[in-house]
Amino acid sequence: MNKRLVLLAVLFFSLALFLSSCAEMKSMTKPSAEDFKDPMITLESFEVPQYDEYWYYSGKVEPTKGKAGDRGAPLPMSFVFNIENPNPYPILLEEIKYTVVFDHEFVMITTNDQVSNWIPAGKTDQVRVTTLITTRSALTGLLLANAVSLKNKGWNPWDTLERWWNGVPELSVPVSVTEGAFLFSVNGMTKVLPYKVTIPTL
Repeated sequence: MNKRLVLLAVLFFSLALFLSSCAEMKSMTKPSAEDFKDPMITLESFEVPQYDEYWYYSGKVEPTKGKAGDRGAPLPMSFVFNIENPNPYPILLEEIKYTVVFDHEFVMITTNDQVSNWIPAGKTDQVRVTTLITTRSALTGLLLANAVSLKNKGWNPWDTLERWWNGVPELSVPVSVTEGAFLFSVNGMTKVLPYKVTIPTL
């Protein structure tokens, strides 16, 4: 009888330790505003995934097929970001806002990507965002929003467009991500982290 009581006591004690350990682990990994550490954001790579060279034609030019109009070559740009989660629980990346700038000051496009990417606890994951401009949209920006910067530099808009379209895919033109805002959430909490980077030229 005494041996049975001792075994039961040991069993209950072990069970109590196990439950206490589980409760402690649960409390340690439960997200809270106090322990929600900032994820680390770094740019892994940049590329132009499809390149159709430089071209532009006005609406006065009759196309071989289709309707006439002011048209320009597309320039897609793809950015791959590393997201490191230092927290002991997964976090959700919900949204990425950013602006693409050429030559350090010429704003090309501001975009907002809705994403749904879970980053595991203590791990690093990647997310890719892609945006696109055309020589037509870039020309409009040069003549309107960027007109002062263009004039101050004494640059010709057509020469500038051609240099960009030839140089961005080859990484000879500075491309920057500015005004970046990465929105993370977990357990009803949200955090927006600013981000900016300039891609090194070759």
